[in-house]
Amino acid sequence: MYAQSATLDEPAVPPSRGGTTINAQLSARTGLVDVHTHAIDDHLLDLRHAYPHDLWPSVERTGDTKAQLLFGGKHYRRIDQRCWSPTARIVDMDRQGVAVQVLSPIPVTFCYRASATGAAELASAQNDFFARIIQEHPTRFTALGAVALQNPDLAVDEMRHCMRRGFLGVEIGSRVGDTELGDPSLDRFFATAGELGALVLVHPSDQDLPARTTALGLAFGAGMPIETALAAAALLVSGALARRPEVRICLAHGGGALPALIGRLDKGAVIAGMPADSPELPSRQARRLWSDCLTYDRQALYAAIDVFGSDHVVFGSDYPFAAMPEPLDDIVATLPADLHRRICRTNLEEHYGAFPGSGNNPLPVAGRHRRAHGGPVALDLG
Repeated sequence: MYAQSATLDEPAVPPSRGGTTINAQLSARTGLVDVHTHAIDDHLLDLRHAYPHDLWPSVERTGDTKAQLLFGGKHYRRIDQRCWSPTARIVDMDRQGVAVQVLSPIPVTFCYRASATGAAELASAQNDFFARIIQEHPTRFTALGAVALQNPDLAVDEMRHCMRRGFLGVEIGSRVGDTELGDPSLDRFFATAGELGALVLVHPSDQDLPARTTALGLAFGAGMPIETALAAAALLVSGALARRPEVRICLAHGGGALPALIGRLDKGAVIAGMPADSPELPSRQARRLWSDCLTYDRQALYAAIDVFGSDHVVFGSDYPFAAMPEPLDDIVATLPADLHRRICRTNLEEHYGAFPGSGNNPLPVAGRHRRAHGGPVALDLG
């Protein structure tokens, strides 16, 4: 029996707001914008001694271009220089036709069950690392920052700091310890994300996967999409999206198993008494969510498009890990031209302004202002 690991341990081997309105529809079909990539500092802040009662990630170099990522002092994953070197990443980006990468934390670094103070220190250190890369290469990188979401007030403060630095938004887990993303305790965090125009990427962590899938060796193949679907379903049926009308939530991995479950969620809502034509029906609420295209299967991608809409799907690859498609644009390469253009860049450009390589005289990725839902695309040129 083929056992699947959630971590895929081996790294992949490489083969409102003022300003000028940008017409995103003019963008050329050149250069992917990859919203789902991961990075980590090879000098990651090590909190094991400062907070000895919690489990923390750490990085140990094993060679000039190699390292291992540990969690709680135990081996978690082998990594290489593409995790921390923008130069190595740009070599791959140029080869793969990627104009811009959006950097984000590796989910094992969320540490939601650890000390909130320590997790906030770790998040700040990771965001400093991302900011340095962005400053060095402002036309090639932006980021989704880390936040200590077990303390929503600290998370709001760090998210504001990220957005002042020109980040695209933040990455969070599919739940926060035992707290679901739809819990009212997180309303202020999501409301602030909406006010700031921050994209919130929801990415499951190995530490939160259903134990049954892990025991069966299906953590990657089934555990992650199931965990994402559970988190999304809870958002859809809890009324959370109605309380957070402006937030832009993007589900990793094509929304996980949600597209396969959406009809059953609708039926369950109707059985529970919701009118079949209600705007609160889960399938109608799902149109407010986003997803990346990382499904590994064309029919699964089309299912995600059906659920979220062709204007709410973006390109994601899971670079630089073995979960990357081969070639990188495998699932989208032969899509119809307009759909390809939307997924690979203009869906984001309609909300965040033109990206480098679009032919629209774009600003650097960092520092762009975001538009509110329904407003014109605007960049602050001041």
